[in-house]
Amino acid sequence: MNQTNNPKKMFLEIVKQLRQLIADENVSVGGKLPSERELAERLQVGRSTIREALRSLELLGLIETRRGEGTFLSDYRKHRLVELLSTFILQESKSKEDVHITRQALEKDAIHTICNTERLYGLHIWEAFKEKLINEEIVREDIIREIIIISDNRLGLKIWFLLKQFAGEPYRENMNPQEKSLWIQLLTSLQKGEEHQVFSLYYKWLLLINRGDV
Repeated sequence: MNQTNNPKKMFLEIVKQLRQLIADENVSVGGKLPSERELAERLQVGRSTIREALRSLELLGLIETRRGEGTFLSDYRKHRLVELLSTFILQESKSKEDVHITRQALEKDAIHTICNTERLYGLHIWEAFKEKLINEEIVREDIIREIIIISDNRLGLKIWFLLKQFAGEPYRENMNPQEKSLWIQLLTSLQKGEEHQVFSLYYKWLLLINRGDV
């Protein structure tokens, strides 16, 4: 890696290189990263520079250092940003409302993408979801998460994970029979790419859970 006299550029370049290394070596959550010495050699920078970059990433909750064991990749769903937002921003009711609006916008974008992509709304997985709704307990957030995953918006998924943590209940509750029936209708319409009908059922479901009728 080329040296630079700009500390900010140096830090960003190291973060970029670390991200590429994690991707290239397929390091999963909980996986161990190379040592400071190895990273310094591979990225061709001083160990003190590597140490500062790792320390910053650890403060953000992206990595975890365990004394005597090494440095490990953290779960972004437990990102410290959640705590920071809760402490400094989300004390106002308007801010909390904005979080819910943004979260729902991501969900609606995923629905729009699927309904307008034949390859996606034609997937066999929707039948499997309907079978699960009939035969198993389903947590509300689980089916929404799968819809966003299938829409293939990875950045949207990461943001949704963060925002979803502020939704709390009722998203973490199981669907009851009334909701399951609603979602079976929703998925049936989704399989046909009937966007207007899907949104109508989605809004009906939101209204039910937000006013506590389910």
